[in-house]
Amino acid sequence: MKLPIYVYGAEVLREKAENIDLETADKEELRKLAEDMFETMYFADGVGLAAPQIGKSIRFLVIDGSALADEMPELKDFKRVMINPEVLEQSEETAEYGEGCLSVPNVHADIVRPASMKVRYIDIDFEERTEDLTGFACRMVQHEMDHLDGVLFVDRAAPIRKKMLHSKLTNILRRKVRTHYNIK
Repeated sequence: MKLPIYVYGAEVLREKAENIDLETADKEELRKLAEDMFETMYFADGVGLAAPQIGKSIRFLVIDGSALADEMPELKDFKRVMINPEVLEQSEETAEYGEGCLSVPNVHADIVRPASMKVRYIDIDFEERTEDLTGFACRMVQHEMDHLDGVLFVDRAAPIRKKMLHSKLTNILRRKVRTHYNIK
């Protein structure tokens, strides 16, 4: 089921999401949530989606970089569901790359992030995973994990870029933005 995507100005995007209690969680419900989030993300032409973006303040995200595999072959099989992800390590080395976000439609900015990281999470089979990430896979995970902490990519933009984006962000706040997907 395609879900509406919450956009800039929605309170849920600024909350620190809660860990999912895997002892009491309905695993079938979480699998259905992942399925719906992938469908929503694909329809919106995204490569990642975090639960706060669909109005749920829980530490849950989906990512699929396979659409970018022609340009970045390392993303060919990079499809993940991450439950309660946590950063274990990040490199001091950084990389800058242009980012956009389904929750901040039609806005792009160059963002500096750590070039590599180690992350631990629970996968959709409810197994613990630890993964070393580099390149664009690392960036996608960092971007989506920011959503779990109430941080948007525009918060990480250079101050001058933030000033340049002010009118676009104001238009999103006023819902004067066009998307081909449903927004809330």
